[in-house]
Amino acid sequence: MNEFTLHADTAYKLAEQKAAQYFASLFTQVKNRSYAPALTADFHLWKKSHIHHHSWLSFFSRNQRNPGSADYHRYIQWLNYTGKLNDYLDRSISYIYMRDLGKALDSPDTQNRIQRMVADIKDQLIPSGAAGGQTQPDMLNLAKLYRWAQKEGVETATIWVITKLKTVSANLPVEMNPEQAQRKLIKIIIGVVMHVMEEMEDNLAPAERVLRLDEAIRLGYSYGLTYPFIDDLLDSAVLTTSEKEQYSRLIRQALLSGIVPELGEWDGEKIPLMEYVHSELREAFEYIKNHQRMETQKSFFERSYVFFHSQEIDRAKNLSHDGYTNEELYIPVILKSSSSRLIVRSVISAPLDDGFDHRTFYYGLYNQLADDFADMSDDMLGGAVTPYTYYLKYREQRNDLINPFEMYWTVISHLLHNVFHSDPKTCEVILDRVINGLKRSKERLGRDKYNEIMEIFASGSPEFKRLVNRMVHKAVDVDFFDKLLRDQLLNTLRNNRKEKEEFHDTIKTVRGVINSQLLIPKPERMQPMKELLIDAANYSLEGDGKRIRPVLTWVMGVREYGLEPAEIVPLLRSLEYMHTASLIFDDLPSQDNASTRRGRETLHQVHDAATAELTGLFLIQKATEEQASLRHFDPKTVLALMQYSAQKTGDMCMGQAMDLHSKGEELTLERLNEICFYKTGIAFEAALVMPAMLAQVKEAEIAALKKFAYHAGIAFQIKDDLLDQEGDQLLLGKPVGQDTGNNTSTFVSILGLENARKELWEHYCLASEALCELPRNIAFLKHLLNYMVNRNR
Repeated sequence: MNEFTLHADTAYKLAEQKAAQYFASLFTQVKNRSYAPALTADFHLWKKSHIHHHSWLSFFSRNQRNPGSADYHRYIQWLNYTGKLNDYLDRSISYIYMRDLGKALDSPDTQNRIQRMVADIKDQLIPSGAAGGQTQPDMLNLAKLYRWAQKEGVETATIWVITKLKTVSANLPVEMNPEQAQRKLIKIIIGVVMHVMEEMEDNLAPAERVLRLDEAIRLGYSYGLTYPFIDDLLDSAVLTTSEKEQYSRLIRQALLSGIVPELGEWDGEKIPLMEYVHSELREAFEYIKNHQRMETQKSFFERSYVFFHSQEIDRAKNLSHDGYTNEELYIPVILKSSSSRLIVRSVISAPLDDGFDHRTFYYGLYNQLADDFADMSDDMLGGAVTPYTYYLKYREQRNDLINPFEMYWTVISHLLHNVFHSDPKTCEVILDRVINGLKRSKERLGRDKYNEIMEIFASGSPEFKRLVNRMVHKAVDVDFFDKLLRDQLLNTLRNNRKEKEEFHDTIKTVRGVINSQLLIPKPERMQPMKELLIDAANYSLEGDGKRIRPVLTWVMGVREYGLEPAEIVPLLRSLEYMHTASLIFDDLPSQDNASTRRGRETLHQVHDAATAELTGLFLIQKATEEQASLRHFDPKTVLALMQYSAQKTGDMCMGQAMDLHSKGEELTLERLNEICFYKTGIAFEAALVMPAMLAQVKEAEIAALKKFAYHAGIAFQIKDDLLDQEGDQLLLGKPVGQDTGNNTSTFVSILGLENARKELWEHYCLASEALCELPRNIAFLKHLLNYMVNRNR
């Protein structure tokens, strides 16, 4: 046993002794039921602000009826309209300061900080001058996150964490509930950032502030990974029992030695997942360790070990075992619930704060018992041992078992009067939270099931039980913003997953339809040279193209504008013919001199440059012929579309000419944007505008589509430039490093990798903001934009 192991064991025993003392104190209070008179008095004061007697006139005030929090935007508007928003945000932020930051609400400094944050959030929710108090769109989108990052100067860290979060989401098995895992991870990142911001001095130098926020984002992700990759993975059915033991030994060894051991051997099916998990956790572990100050490193490892070991003890329990004592049920819960938040201050190397440690230690059990009550049904189904599930199963056999609901009320009473010293604001906020939690449980379970559970867990004081039931039934103004955001985030993640699946299914389906109608048929009798051109054209068309442009046109035309699928097939063919022609020209020796395209030899390599040039011209003419075949639409509209197409084709040629003549030159960013738009953006614009023209939509919508196409096109090109430097040749289907070899100015050569990524996200934001100007919510365009910036080919 090495020195560090001895320190860890000693730290655990000391923590266990403290938890045992806390439990003994609570046990005495439960037996005496001292919580009932104390909380009865608290509730009688509290209810004056939360139980209102409505006059008969309120029946006619339809505009003041609570719309419910399911509709996020309407609910925020209603709170503002009724004058409740300030109090709503005040109790919400106060609770976060108390729970997550370990602050005492009777501190004037804390109250000032809370009020500043309330004002900031209200400004974001209700922009000044917004007509009718309109709220801004979804706060949880990536564009708004990146705008915050720009304001704080932490774009690099934000791009990094966005990429990391998407990788986590892509690698989590379905059995681990990816949305919940992402939610927890995001919550931890936000919590760590808030901790760091709270520790900053008001006169901190801007450069130091940026550095600390950058580290906070990375530390938050690194610490947050423990939830999906340790807790959730060990709690899930993804690993077998023996694999869980193997994985737990690895984690324990890392905490005791300070070094992450090698992964070891795993079953074939689990290898990709475990290699990814091990790699990410090792990187996270090293980052946290390297950012610890010498005086906080010992505390970090000790608290981490206490957290992990108490969870392991709890996880090892079996619901079929009928002999667990109350101490065995509660002490590990006290340890893990307090350690999880105590670790955060160790992670960010915050200075010692006895007040924080004291409040957080006692607060953790309340939070855990509230969570366990909410998760009771799922825990019973999964066979998990919690104070609630164990009591449910053995209450009739074991009269020595503590009723966990009585323990819950005892912890609340102890917090209010022994830890927070009966502070009125703290009593108000915690009782708000308690009743809100019970209301949410009643809504989730249904009245009958809720009442059945309440009968089982009813306290020994009938008067107190009736009082609580009345509060749950009648109390108002107990909702919390973090719960609203939690629900909104989960809904957003679930909807995004569903929309993303639909996006990829749509691309796959429509791509198949397009591919089936794309090849140029051969007439029975034709000149040999024409057959050569058709064969050459079809060779290029058969390549493994993404078909983004015609797919985009199909989605906009059919899904958004209601055009008949069969009637726009000529337009789809024309777009892909034009795009393929442009690629043939780009690849020529006289231009980019590319040897492979779409995973195959370029056309001039298979034939010769002259044949490739003629094939490109042939495809352009075929595109015009297809557009002239749009017989089901107004002839004047078709003529205008053909004129628009011809203009854009000319612009694309100009863009390629500009690109060729700029080789070897050091371009400005403005000049490169111009070239990029003419080369790439115009094709996206055409794919959006042409179906809009056929549908005869208003000019304002077409203008917004053009703005989206401009910025999405540049974002697409920047991603291409990044992939040319960093991409996988096998995935790309073409050699990497071509731009450098051709002496071509790119966003990477002008800006460098890091600033090119920032420029990519700037155009992502501008394209996202353009989508908000559209009169319709087009989920496909949102996911197309996400695909453009996150693709690997």
